[in-house]
Amino acid sequence: MTRLLPLLLCLFVLPAIAQEDPFSRAPQSLSVAAKSYILTDFQSGQTLIGENVHERIEPASLTKLMGAYVVFSALYQKRVTLTQNVPVSERAWRAEGSRMFIEPNKAVTIDELMRGLIVQSGNDASIALAEAIAGSESAFVQIMNKEASRLGMRNTRFANSTGLPHPEHYSTAYDLALLAAAIIRDFPEYYPLYSLREYTHNKITQANRNRLLWLDPNVDGLKTGHTEAAGYCLITSGRRSDRRLISVVIGTASDTARTLESQRLLNYGFQFYDTVRLYPKEHEVVAIQLWKGAQDKLKTGFGYDIYFSLPRNEADKLKARMEYKQPLMAPINAGQKVGVVKFTFDGKPVAEHPLVALETVSAGNFVGRAWDSMRLLFN
Repeated sequence: MTRLLPLLLCLFVLPAIAQEDPFSRAPQSLSVAAKSYILTDFQSGQTLIGENVHERIEPASLTKLMGAYVVFSALYQKRVTLTQNVPVSERAWRAEGSRMFIEPNKAVTIDELMRGLIVQSGNDASIALAEAIAGSESAFVQIMNKEASRLGMRNTRFANSTGLPHPEHYSTAYDLALLAAAIIRDFPEYYPLYSLREYTHNKITQANRNRLLWLDPNVDGLKTGHTEAAGYCLITSGRRSDRRLISVVIGTASDTARTLESQRLLNYGFQFYDTVRLYPKEHEVVAIQLWKGAQDKLKTGFGYDIYFSLPRNEADKLKARMEYKQPLMAPINAGQKVGVVKFTFDGKPVAEHPLVALETVSAGNFVGRAWDSMRLLFN
C-alpha cells in the first residue's frame, strides 16, 4: 500500500536530530522468555520491539548464516558453481558437533554442501565450503568478518565458520537481524533453501530443526542454533500478504521455548503494526524553485522506496518536513542530493532521508542567468 504524506516546507537545513528509541512506541507490552530478542520489519528496516539487542552473545550455529552469505556471493560472482565438486578434507570429515556426514574421497557438490549447511547445520559442510571458497577455514573467516563490517554488523566478530564456542566469536541480536535481512534481500534466488524441511545425504535423512516450518505456513526460514552457553536460539522470517518480519530469539531454555517465543514475536508484529510505502522510488514528491537553470523548477523525490512500520491505526501521527537550502542553483545532476526529509511520529523524530533530484538540469543561457541574478539581488 502506498500512502503519500504532504511535505511541510522549510527553507533551511537544520543539524541532524538523533532518532528516538523505537521501543518506546510499542503499542502493547510483550514479555519474551529469552536473554535477548528483536523483531524487525524487512521492508522498512525498523525495529518493532526488542530487548538487549546490542548485548554480546554467542551465536552458535546462527554463524552459518554468514557462511552461506559468503558462498552465495561467490556463486553470484561465478567464482564457483552449484554443480562443482568439492574435495572433502580430513579436517572437514572429522568436524565436531552436528554433521551432514560427508566422507573423504567421495564426491560432493557445492549444492549438496549448501543443503547440508542450511538444513542439517553440518559443521563438516561448513568447513568443506570454507576450504572450497577460500582455501582454508581461517581465510574464509576473514571474508566473513569483512562482509559483517560491510553490512553494518558493528558488534560481531567470527573466529570460525561453524559457530563452535570461542572467546573471540560473538554477535548480537541486532546484527543477526541485519544479516538475515541481507540474505533475503541480496540472494532471493537462494533464500528458498531455508524453507526445506529435510535433506538426505549419504542415505541419512535429517529434519530442519526450525519447527516453525511445520507449525506456521507463513514462516519460510531461517536458522536454529544451540550450545550450552548460548542456549536455544532461532532466527525466523515470516510473510503475510506483502509484509515480511524477521525475529531473532537468543538464549531460551529449550527447543520448544525458542519456537513458541519466535511465534509470539511474529504474531505480535503482524497484529499490532502496519507497514506502508509512503513514497515510491523516483516518484516526484515536490518541485523546487531552481535558479540560473534551463528551467525554473526541479523535480525531486527519493532514490529508493520509503517504507514505515507504524502502530496500527496510528498512521495519521506520522508527519514529514522537507528542508533544503535556497537559492538552489543550476546545474543539477539527476540523483544529486538537494535536501532532506525529516519524519516525526507523534511529534518525535524517527527518521530522515535524502531528497534527490529526479532529473538533470543544465545551466541556463546568459540572459536567463543574468535575469535570475537580478531577481536574487532584489530578493
